[in-house]
Amino acid sequence: MDRREFLTWIGVGSLATSLPIAIAACAPESTSSDTSASPSADGEVVGTVSELSRDRPILREDTALGAVMVIQDANNTAIAVNPTCPHAGCMVDWKAAQNLFVCPCHNSQFGPDGSLVQGPSTKPLASYAVSVEGDNIVVR
Repeated sequence: MDRREFLTWIGVGSLATSLPIAIAACAPESTSSDTSASPSADGEVVGTVSELSRDRPILREDTALGAVMVIQDANNTAIAVNPTCPHAGCMVDWKAAQNLFVCPCHNSQFGPDGSLVQGPSTKPLASYAVSVEGDNIVVR
């Protein structure tokens, strides 16, 4: 084995051992809180009333319904939508000061109920029925 072949094998070995670390570092972080969704008699508990505030929505990505974001609107009503933009597939952000969901990918805007306010999306966000049972927020 000559020097060139030896250095080639060292380079390939280094790349092969560092590739899994690089892939793991690029994985998206979960923004959901530690409380996982749990089934209720007729729906799924996604959080508690004490967790929810106008400026702090509840996001659960692991429910039976798919991703769910619960916000508190200006009337202190809990509203639940699927936070995935139907146009770009990006996770929308809740902008409480504007009373809008905004897609960070293409700036589509949606009302608090998920209705389309401004494109390029041509469809609204999917919405879910919400009820409060004790301190639990249940989505159906």
